[in-house]
Amino acid sequence: MQTDWNDAQALQQICNDVDVVIHAAGMNAQDCAANPVTALEFNGLATARLLAAASRAGVKRFIYLSTAHVYASPLTGVITEETCPRNLHPYATSHLAGENVVLSARQRGQIEGIVLRLSNAFGAPVHKGVNCWMLLVNDLCRQAVTERSFILRSAGLQKRDFVTLQDVGKAFSHVLDDLSKEQVSDGVLNIGGAWTPRVIDMVELIQSRCFAVLGFSPGILLPERSDSEVTLALDFQINRLLASGFELTGNAVAEIDANLLLCREAFGGDQ
Repeated sequence: MQTDWNDAQALQQICNDVDVVIHAAGMNAQDCAANPVTALEFNGLATARLLAAASRAGVKRFIYLSTAHVYASPLTGVITEETCPRNLHPYATSHLAGENVVLSARQRGQIEGIVLRLSNAFGAPVHKGVNCWMLLVNDLCRQAVTERSFILRSAGLQKRDFVTLQDVGKAFSHVLDDLSKEQVSDGVLNIGGAWTPRVIDMVELIQSRCFAVLGFSPGILLPERSDSEVTLALDFQINRLLASGFELTGNAVAEIDANLLLCREAFGGDQ
């Protein structure tokens, strides 16, 4: 069903007789960069409209899926929920606008708003039509199957926090069923995997899993390394989530294997 994000009445009808709204719709980073005004309109204003509708409908809890990339670009150093967001990319600023709407309503007691800042999730999508193939792991799995090689634009020395889709799903269930209002003091929670390999490490892991699952090992094509490329420390902390009783149980290898098998089925033909 298509949603008219400008139709207040339609949004309220969606929210009627609902206890919790999970707002996970949003523009991806590439589209935000290409259309920063549209990004602000959707990630910011549409969030405000949906939240207002939810409030009028008596919704108790409003969960907004934001991004860890509001903090900085690149993500480096120790990052907690208290870290000041300072990334000026339209993807980050538009999501931060949406966050502010939710947190403002929470502060006023209008609705129990919660912001989830998600790091780099990975795993097989429900079907190939899901708009997720620009994400690093998904893109690498697709490259492995369609190109039988990985083409990197850098030496891959930067670190990223990765979290399995299994753990993301568990985190949502935890926030829905187990998390009290008092356990999220200011309404913000980081969701990550406490796993920060370098990009090249992830490439090599996918390469090894491709050999194990599909029977071939894709090559790795790297540009000439620049002297400015270094590995910077990254500690994306999810202590608030863990302190509330959440446990990470996702299996990275299983997620990668499932992604490779889906890519073979969707894109690989008879190879």
